[in-house]
Amino acid sequence: MRLTDFGMDTITLAGPLKVKLRAMREAGFTQVMLAARDVVGHPDGEAAAVARIRASGLRVTGFQVLRDFEGLSDHLHDYKVDVAKSMLRLGHLLGAPLLLVCSSTSTRATGDLDVLVADLRKLATLAVPLGMRVAYEALSWGRSVHQLAQAWAIVARASHANLGLCVDSYHALANEGAVDAVDVIDPAKVFLVQLSDFLWPRIENREERIETARHLRVFPGEGVHNDLVAELVRRLDRMGYAGDYSFEVFNDDYGQMPPAAVCQRAMRSVHWIAHRVGRRSLPVLREVRAP
Repeated sequence: MRLTDFGMDTITLAGPLKVKLRAMREAGFTQVMLAARDVVGHPDGEAAAVARIRASGLRVTGFQVLRDFEGLSDHLHDYKVDVAKSMLRLGHLLGAPLLLVCSSTSTRATGDLDVLVADLRKLATLAVPLGMRVAYEALSWGRSVHQLAQAWAIVARASHANLGLCVDSYHALANEGAVDAVDVIDPAKVFLVQLSDFLWPRIENREERIETARHLRVFPGEGVHNDLVAELVRRLDRMGYAGDYSFEVFNDDYGQMPPAAVCQRAMRSVHWIAHRVGRRSLPVLREVRAP
């Protein structure tokens, strides 16, 4: 089977980078979303990490994650711009087509829409010479932007070819965001979709939202929001999204399991999505059903 539309995030697996890459490849995945800590934490340095990734044969989905970037002023803004430049340079060396940036949680950041738009437009412009794009994600505990619709309003207003959205199923579900919010988004501005679920019907407060996001996510098909996750993918497919799907599953239990076993769970999730969504236009569904 060719499953080139689905990949995994290195965050999801335990162990050194080479073990993670090998486990993904052996499970049948062909792409990888890279977390910065797996690159800069390589014992032989960033250049060795880049070489290892290139040798793996896995296509790089993107590079993450730039946090608390937009809405700052004066020296704080300058500091974050410098951090962003460093991440963009490293992402370029990795061959990453995009940098993921999460909506700010900083109490020092303004919620002024004009400032948020200007900052993200600047970031997208910085990425142009490096051949990268910027995918903006609404964290479900973001200070000013915590819903997909809010992130889309900013991206649409910025109107920059290099700036788009990351749609994350966890944040949409955890914040009880409406799945039908994707219906108003320009599909050309969806740069990445990240998939995961969790194990209880609803999350009561910000602290539980953060705790679940960082420690207790599960793969689609393992949680309790099966219908909503499937509907999200179905709507994205219907609107014409033809980009990448990446499993970003922070889970402390998975961190204590062999990477190969976790990758097999992820592959089962790919098959679950294919059959649950039930649309022949999904490439993976055609491949799964092929004789």
